[in-house]
Parts: sequence; structure tokens; C-alpha cells
Amino acid sequence: MWHTYNLMQVGDSLRASTIRKVQTESSTGSVGSSRVRTTLTLCVETIDFDSQACQLRVKGTNLEENQYVKMGAYHTIELELNRKFTLAKKVWDSVVLDRIEQACDPAQKADVAAVVMQEGLANIVLVTSAMTLLRAKIEVTIPRKRKGSCTQHEKALERFYEAVMQGILRHINFDVVKCVLVGSPGFVKDQFTTYLFREAVRQDNKLLLENRPKFMTVHSSSGHKYSLKEILSDPTVTSRLSDTKAAGEVKALEDFYKMLQQEPDRAFYGLAHVEKASEALAIDILLISDQLFRHQDVATRSRYVRLVDSVRDNGGNVRVFSSLHVSGDQLNQLSGVAAILRFPIPDMSEAEDEDSSSDEE
Repeated sequence: MWHTYNLMQVGDSLRASTIRKVQTESSTGSVGSSRVRTTLTLCVETIDFDSQACQLRVKGTNLEENQYVKMGAYHTIELELNRKFTLAKKVWDSVVLDRIEQACDPAQKADVAAVVMQEGLANIVLVTSAMTLLRAKIEVTIPRKRKGSCTQHEKALERFYEAVMQGILRHINFDVVKCVLVGSPGFVKDQFTTYLFREAVRQDNKLLLENRPKFMTVHSSSGHKYSLKEILSDPTVTSRLSDTKAAGEVKALEDFYKMLQQEPDRAFYGLAHVEKASEALAIDILLISDQLFRHQDVATRSRYVRLVDSVRDNGGNVRVFSSLHVSGDQLNQLSGVAAILRFPIPDMSEAEDEDSSSDEE
């Protein structure tokens, strides 16, 4: 659904099966309404994506008249999983074709699950190749240890670990997930994994015992969702997840920040600067957010597509970041486009200042 959302643009035509409420008038003049399933072709006007429910709603005007819906009438189609639809565009550019290839490649679906926790708080997150989805947030109040008695504290901790364990069993599909990362500050992660497998043995839970090698403990600074970035950039994790797209994105962004600190003349961000670097054939790795390709203005969108094509034609690597990943969110704060260069291009800003001053003269 996320890939479909990125493929679709305003002005495309979409043909799909949908349900329409139809009013009928009988010979006696009484009016009744019924819901009928029909196939409509819409000219797309607005596109809404719900990342939690993974649903896509497309609103537009009808292009082909049928017995229930007039030409030009508005309708909203809710695209459903495993139902066919036909999408027609005036132009299929390279970015859109790449997206189709990526959606059809089973290797791209190397999924990761993460449990980011601290005492009393746990977030169960699924990291797919396209997005980061929060599946469950577990909060349990844990009283402090009292002098001479820790029983209340220990009972609450056990309740918390039990809730996290149930969350893992409910939300993680071990047939798809290749690795489960458990991250926390201090010893919480170790205490939890010890509890998890002790309970699995006691309850004879074969699912957890068979998938024990998939669990991996990592340090994180807190139990909040944003700590996922530091978990994914941990060297031991990146080596284990080398085949997943999310880990590749995090590493590319880390490399960009390092370059920005060490050799600022080899790290550019902002469309104007990156385009100038592309003209000089200097771009080694282009980092670009998929949010930019959803721009409604055709001229602006084609400018980004031209940039991507130019970098590829000149032997550079292009990494399209998903805006639903933590790394994609960070890249959007840097204008959504950045580049690591093959060689330094000094004084870009000074050159721009000189240009502007000469224009003023």
C-alpha cells in the first residue's frame, strides 16, 4: 500500500472495484437506497494514506459513465489488499519504475522487529523496507524499591515483562521477521530476555524457543521510539542487518554527517547546492526523500527526477529514503536532499554571494 501511495499522483487515472450507494425510485414513488459493487475509472484528485491501518483512499471524478455513476461525479475508492486495480499515467519516469521493481522484489522485505524499552515503558516496532510501524506501546507503573522490601517493585516488573512478552507474541510474525532487536538503557534488556526464555521453557512455548537465535540485545538511551535510530546504527546490528534497506539508509545518513563534520566541502544539502554538485559530476552518493516525489507540481517533481537520473548516469549511487523511517524524517529536516561528493567543491556559498552581488550591480 505504501508503494502504491508513492506511485500515485494527481492527474493519474485509477480503475478499481468499489462500492457505491445508489438511490432507486419505485413505480409507486417510494425512494430506497442500496449499496452496489461496481468498477469505476477515476481521475485522481486527492490521495490519503493511513500508515497505521495501511489503507489508501483515493478521491476523484468519474471518467467513464456507467449505469450507477454519471460522468464527472465525485467518488472515493478505498484500495484493498489483494484486490486488482489499474493505474494509468501520462509519463512513467525512472523513479516510479524503480518503485515498482522494489515493490516486486521479495529480497526487499527483509523485515526487522524491535522492542525499545525502559522500566515501565516498551515500544514494539516493525521496521519494513518502506516504513517503521509502531505496533504496540506498553506502559506499566512500577513503584520504587522501598527500604527493606522490594516485593512490590519486583511484582510490577514481572507484570510489565509479561505484558511485553504477550505483545511480542501478538504482533511479531516470526515467519517474516529475520531479527528481533531488544534495546534498553542499563540491564533492563538482559533481565527481560532472561525472563522471556525462562517463561518460554516453563510454558513450553515452541515459537519463542525455536526463534531464540533471532533475538539480539542492544544498548539504547531510552525506551522511546526515537531511540530506534541509535539501535539501527549500532555496528553489531548493521553487520547483522546488512541486507535490509532501513539499515542501509541509517548508515548512509551517518556517513553524510561524518563527512559534514570532517570535510564540509564534500557534503552538500539543499536542492540548489546538490544540483550544482551534480553539474560538476561530483556526486558519489545522493540521499533523497521519497516525500519530494509526491510533490503535486509536475515541474518541481520532474526536477528531482532529473537530478536522480543525472547522478545515476554519471555512476553515482542513489538512496531513496522512506519518510516513514526515522532516518527519512531526519533527512526531511535537511530539506530532503543531500549528497556525499567524490571530491571537494570549496566556497560554494561564497561563489553564490559573488553571483548575487554582481546581479545587484
